[in-house]
Amino acid sequence: MAAIALSVFDLFKIGPGPSSSHTMGPMAAGYDFLTLARQLPAAVLSGAAGLRIELFGSLSATGRGHGTDRAVVAGLLGHDPRHCPPAVLDALAEAPRLRRPVDLGPGQLAVSTADVVFGPLVHDAPWSNTLVLRLLGPDSDAPPLLEREYHSVGGGFIQYKGQPAVRPGTPVHAYGHMADLRRIVAETGIGVPRLMLENEMAVTGADAAAVMAGLDAVLAAMDAAVAAGLAAEGVLPGPLGLKRKAKQLFEGGRSKRLPHDSALSRLCAFAFAAAEENAAGHVVVTAPTCGSAGIIPATARFLRTRLACPEQALRDGLLAAAAVGFLAKHNATIAGAEGGCQAEIGVASAMAAAMLAQATGCPVQIVENAAETALEHHLGLTCDPVGGYVQIPCIERNAMGAVKAYAAYLIASDETPDHHKVGLDQVIEAMVSTGRDMNCKYKETGQGGLAVSVPAC
Repeated sequence: MAAIALSVFDLFKIGPGPSSSHTMGPMAAGYDFLTLARQLPAAVLSGAAGLRIELFGSLSATGRGHGTDRAVVAGLLGHDPRHCPPAVLDALAEAPRLRRPVDLGPGQLAVSTADVVFGPLVHDAPWSNTLVLRLLGPDSDAPPLLEREYHSVGGGFIQYKGQPAVRPGTPVHAYGHMADLRRIVAETGIGVPRLMLENEMAVTGADAAAVMAGLDAVLAAMDAAVAAGLAAEGVLPGPLGLKRKAKQLFEGGRSKRLPHDSALSRLCAFAFAAAEENAAGHVVVTAPTCGSAGIIPATARFLRTRLACPEQALRDGLLAAAAVGFLAKHNATIAGAEGGCQAEIGVASAMAAAMLAQATGCPVQIVENAAETALEHHLGLTCDPVGGYVQIPCIERNAMGAVKAYAAYLIASDETPDHHKVGLDQVIEAMVSTGRDMNCKYKETGQGGLAVSVPAC
């Protein structure tokens, strides 16, 4: 298998929730299709008569609850997920059938979420999360003026059918597995953060200062999501009537009698805060997905406020977390539609455990052991959002993922490293195998588990 040549900032994307695969990915697809359509000759665009968006797989099954229809329309209206104001999606939700003009130059088009077709769950495309966008001409029986099939592959990443292979820069330290990382660290003595920094510069062409500034922007966006969630009250959007709890948990943590109770209450409150912001469709950071966007922000604030870690330690921890996320994406999946919630909450928890270990100065073996322990104890976790909304059980799972990450870090830092029997590569292999065997109704489709046993209204 080829070496990992991803950018840290492909993994940690800033944008609106509530789902990276259902919101950021489809919005990016809509924006890409708009960009592609604008390149058509004026004579072709002048004959454009409409747009058709068809969703397949779990995009269709839970697209309404995740806001997929609004997201792809926002992209077609010219909004990139990195810069889309939450108010745009709120307006689309409030007036779903209002037709809004699409800027195609000579073409006079309008689009609304009514143009979105929720297609079959089972289909022939290589990815569960698939959408097809078409620019229609005046003759409905004629082939479309433009058509492109997109696959939302998790974490906000998209690919389109027939897309040529991307050729990023060549990483300085080629690795595809945790065993490779351990070997490189042993041979060079540079540590995981420096290894990741040198690879990032080689892959993207950015200098060290730019990479550090990017990490600071990610950490700032994460902390802003936690702060906003801690200050907010009320009921989250959708029919579940779920009340926000982060502020209550945070204030309740102050009254805990035992110091450890207070610390864990704060950690849970931080995770609830960012996850609730995601559920509200507000700005979060994929870590590695929107559905798991509360775990690493909670860990970062915990490191900063409870463990008094300096900012450089947080940057180093984020780079170590990225290394774990890369390994999971490269060798398995980070998409709930492919691997269930073990691929979202489980991987995020493993990343957070690695972050804790790295930020507190642990060596690479303990970083690995912490990540492995956290992921091991999420194996088999299903993705079963009630009503298709990233609320129940997703928000509480973020808190549990953060707590498991902290527990995994404590276990790994206190045990004798050589006594640890399971490696991160092995548990990632187990995760992908489990995901393949998992029935599709337990993978983000809202057809199994809590999604069918809990009323959605």
